[in-house]
Amino acid sequence: MQIQQEEILDLLHEHFPELAEKELQKDIAEVGRLMHYNAGQTIMDYGSYVRMVPLITEGSIKVTREEDEEGKEMILYFLGKGETCAMSFSCCMMDKQSAFRTEALEETRFIGIPVKYMDQWMTKYQSWKKFIMGTYDNKMMEIIKVMDSVAFEGMDERLTKYLKARSEAAGTNELECTHQEIANDLNASREAISRLLKKMENKGLVELHRNRVVLV
Repeated sequence: MQIQQEEILDLLHEHFPELAEKELQKDIAEVGRLMHYNAGQTIMDYGSYVRMVPLITEGSIKVTREEDEEGKEMILYFLGKGETCAMSFSCCMMDKQSAFRTEALEETRFIGIPVKYMDQWMTKYQSWKKFIMGTYDNKMMEIIKVMDSVAFEGMDERLTKYLKARSEAAGTNELECTHQEIANDLNASREAISRLLKKMENKGLVELHRNRVVLV
């Protein structure tokens, strides 16, 4: 247990320098759990109850919302190292079932914080409150941009923004994904996505490999 607490403290110092209050770091180390998910694993599914809030230390996560009864999904945003999930806040604070799904895009690790501490720490630690409120504000703006993108932009613009956002979350310009996966995320046909990616490659914007897209 002591070894895990020391590891959590090291991860906090490396990835969450804004959570600088010593007592807060101590509390996180005491109650936090080190979690690990492989690429493609569902972390939280639709209809489940949020029991932990993640502080991501490695990898990236995709957050989606179900659009209709046919199972079509809309990507809301990506999460990377040093981030947490804004959508989990309202679910855990109100103890309601999740209307969102989170999936590990690659091997992903995070510090899981039991939800019962969310409210306590909001009033106890200023840095925690600022971190949570800042995250919520930033991700709500991303969701608004996604909605605007779907309503007003062409698929080529949406694809470009998708690749950029996923690259920034993963911290690399080499994305392990298939054309079909991208098409599913953007509610488009694989053929349409393949054509657009080929156009981007011809313009020197990307390099296409088997199950991999490299942003140039």
